[in-house]
Order: sequence, then structure tokens, then C-alpha cells
Amino acid sequence: MIIFTDLISGDEIISDVYDLKLVDGVAYEADCKKISVGVGDIDIGANASAEGGGDDDAEDGASQVIDVVHSFRLNETQFDKKSYLSHLKGYMKAVKAKLTEKGADAEEITAFEKGAAAFAKKIVANFKDYEFLIGESMDPDGMVVLLNYREDGVTPYVTVWKHGLGETKV
Repeated sequence: MIIFTDLISGDEIISDVYDLKLVDGVAYEADCKKISVGVGDIDIGANASAEGGGDDDAEDGASQVIDVVHSFRLNETQFDKKSYLSHLKGYMKAVKAKLTEKGADAEEITAFEKGAAAFAKKIVANFKDYEFLIGESMDPDGMVVLLNYREDGVTPYVTVWKHGLGETKV
């Protein structure tokens, strides 16, 4: 299994357990699922029917969460278009510096810059559809994970920047 971490913050962002699809050469999308977490059925060994509590629908304390968000401890944050673009500009500059530091060639860096600029325009065009998530460290300079829903309105998916990820095999 490969865990992908944010090059800037070091936060774990996603893993290859999720079906990652490359989009426009610069981002990965992964479909997510809503899962229940929290208190579930607890067996204390008592006979519910004998105790008279067999069919009451008590709140079990479980809540619905999105698997990727829960698994990687992502935190919701807020942006307006102007602040998101400002963040994105700084983030892309930091990613470019990391790519240069890692020895990426000029062709790869140019492809990243052009592709990221084009993809950013798509994000801004649909800005109101996104929720914004940051990693566990809540580093304001780190990657902002985008959460949206497929055309069915039910299936959540996340979008992460390909060039902003490092790989750790576990």
C-alpha cells in the first residue's frame, strides 16, 4: 500500500487503496463513500426482550462521515474565491520549489505549471460546488483537498494535486 503525503505539510492525504484517477495530468480524483462511525451496537450480554427494551429505536450515537476525510483526519476549512486563489498561488509556488529541489526537469515543471493553471480555472468555474479540507496538522500552507459530489449528487469524491504528493510505501 502507498500512502500519499503532502510535500509541504507532511500530512497523510490519501492512499492507493482508493481508486485514484489521473485528471488532466495534474490531479487525482478518488471516489469516496459515506460510512457510519461512532457508537454502534454494544453487546453487554443482557437479554433485551426480557429487559423490555427490545424494539425501541434509541439513537446509537453513530454519525455519517466520508471515508477519506475520516481515515486521513482531514479538517474542513473555508475559502472565498479570492482567498482560495491566493492560497493556491502560494501553494503552487511551494510545490514548484519542491519539484526543483527533487531534481525535476524543466519540461516536467512547465507541464505542471500549465496543467495546474488550466485545472485551477475549472475549479474556479465551479467554486460553489466544492468543500475545502486541510490535513491533520492544519498547516495553512499545505495542500487543500477538494471535496465535491458526482453528477448523481450522492457519490462524494476528492481531488488532490498530483505534484504536491510524496509517496510512502507501507
